[in-house]
This record gives sequence, structure tokens and C-alpha cells, in this order.
Amino acid sequence: MTRIDLVLEGQLLDETTWLAFGEFCESLHVERDWVAELVEAGILEPRGATPEQWSFPGSALPRARTAARLVHDLGVNVAGVALVLELLEERSRLEQRLRLLERLLES
Repeated sequence: MTRIDLVLEGQLLDETTWLAFGEFCESLHVERDWVAELVEAGILEPRGATPEQWSFPGSALPRARTAARLVHDLGVNVAGVALVLELLEERSRLEQRLRLLERLLES
């Protein structure tokens, strides 16, 4: 029997890693116009004055992937995506506060 080992390599993308507009779109497998819509709606905040100069922090990829899933899987429009992302982030903040309060009560 043959054994196949799969080796995956990756790069940590965070606030210190910036992707050019084209790289960002390639990472998401989306069109540049769609990302520009997200920027216009305030969902993504690039660095740079014009689309040719835009770059995005690596940490924006999960937010953009969630936006893509909302649009493609659920048919949510861009305005709805902004609202859903805001609510999801607020929920996450509240869950963090709850965990902190629970830890404080336990000690």
C-alpha cells in the first residue's frame, strides 16, 4: 500500500501583513469590482487613496470571506452584509465579556 504525505505550507496573515488589491481579490477568488463595492459600503477599509494604490491587512480576509458567503450562499445584498457583520462582531464582543465575567465569578 502506498502512503502519501501531504505537506501544507502557509503564512500567518495579520495586521502586519498587507496584500495588494489584486492579491487580496485572488486570495478570495472574487472580482475587483465586488471588493470595491465592499469598500464603498464601509465593510472593508483599504490603505491607499485610489484602487490602484489599495492594500488590505491580512486580518481583513476572514471578514471578506464571511461577506462572500453571505452574498453567494444566502443572497444577502451588500447593505445587509454590513449589518450582519456588525451584529456578528457585536455578538463576539459580548461573548468575550461574558467569558471574562464568568471567570471573575469563579475566582
